[in-house]
Amino acid sequence: MSLSPAYELVIGLEVHAQLLTNSKLFCGDSIAYGADANTQVSPVTLAHPGTLPVMNRQAVIGAIRMGLACHAEIEKNNYFARKNYFYPDLPKGYQVSQHTTPICKGGYVHIRTAEGERNIQLNRIHLEEDAGKSIHDIDDDNTCIDYNRAGTALIEIVTEPDLHTADEVAAYLTELRKILRYLDVCDGNMEEGSMRCDVNISARLVGSTKLGTKVEIKNLNSIRNARKAVESEGARLIAMLEKGETIVQQTRGFDVASNTTFSIRDKEDADDYRYFADPDLPPFALEDAFINDIKASLPPLQAERIERYKNEFSLSDYDASVLTEEKEISDFYESLVATPALNKKYKAAANWMLGPVKSWLNENGQGMDSFPLTPDKLSAIISLVESGQLSFSTASTLLWQAMLKNPNAEPLQTAQQLNLLQQSGKSELEPLIDEVLVKFADKVKEYRKGKKGVLSLFVGEVMKRSKGKADPRVTNELLLEKLKEN
Repeated sequence: MSLSPAYELVIGLEVHAQLLTNSKLFCGDSIAYGADANTQVSPVTLAHPGTLPVMNRQAVIGAIRMGLACHAEIEKNNYFARKNYFYPDLPKGYQVSQHTTPICKGGYVHIRTAEGERNIQLNRIHLEEDAGKSIHDIDDDNTCIDYNRAGTALIEIVTEPDLHTADEVAAYLTELRKILRYLDVCDGNMEEGSMRCDVNISARLVGSTKLGTKVEIKNLNSIRNARKAVESEGARLIAMLEKGETIVQQTRGFDVASNTTFSIRDKEDADDYRYFADPDLPPFALEDAFINDIKASLPPLQAERIERYKNEFSLSDYDASVLTEEKEISDFYESLVATPALNKKYKAAANWMLGPVKSWLNENGQGMDSFPLTPDKLSAIISLVESGQLSFSTASTLLWQAMLKNPNAEPLQTAQQLNLLQQSGKSELEPLIDEVLVKFADKVKEYRKGKKGVLSLFVGEVMKRSKGKADPRVTNELLLEKLKEN
């Protein structure tokens, strides 16, 4: 959607990411997704009188991992605050969050768009607990509450008002989700709500330094919807400014069906939340040794893997970028090239990952964790092609389908049982070649007069007679020898 060139959008994002902990932020209740409503609650989750919270150490580690990966400053002296705001689905009636001392300050996320590369500046990353879930479609007369999610550990990643287009928003969210997944901090599954995005957006004349009145679009659950919401709301705000209308600060929702935003309520300011330090949670201090240990444990992110794949594996920038787009695919590829049978055939392994494997994932709508073949089995298939025992065409169709149906089978034995192994011996191929050259004697004369293109005809005929089992390379070599004879 094109916007008026006289105006620009100013956008800040707030992303809530559910941390991959086994339990909630302040108690031992499970956070497993999909459980029956209100089965993962305890007196702490339900805020019974006299219950006390206990901080989750793993959640703190997850927040620090994300902060370090985003080049943020880690705050060593921390405390939690109570955010007093009515949440119908949070039993305490307030949310425990961080206010003046976010655990991570500043930092940036590097993005690429068609307009170029730049760093999106972060304001903060802080820890907080999630609310429960209101359910409106079970009872016609009442709203039902599921407290399973209440108290789940989140980090909120807040940018500066540093984005200006829907493309930048999409690129930022894509990169942020990639970092979260690479770090095993969050699974980034927006459809299940483990990563949610709020967009703060305003519009102003190009060249102005004054921020316009902002509106907030809440709970966007996909990158696609975030992009569409920015385009729709940006157009609405600019149209209002062009008409001289007053923009009211408010919270809005996004209607996927109509691709439009709608008003939910007037927006509160921070003063309305009446933050104060939580008296039940003591302040906590982070030691340098603790932070340094976490820093040393960080895995290489995509940019580092791309450079290694290009330098160590001699892959193109395109291959390296696509292979590392998802951590699970990159991890599988690294296991694949480490198998002894592959013997450093890095490009061949990349071709299979970006070809048959990627096709299977797309066709089945699955992630790498559902792929039925182990790296060892796939390595054995590739080795059959690289050694000349199978053509790529045969291996990627007939043997591939057989192995997917029976992943525990041995590729060589399966190829033998299906009679797929190539004929590469001279004694096997020469009789077939002689038959072809006799049948197409006129084409042999044309070849010897300079019409070299008919060579492919001869190869094709030999392949037909061998039922696809003739080794094309050996067939070519033998044909060239025969065609030199007078």
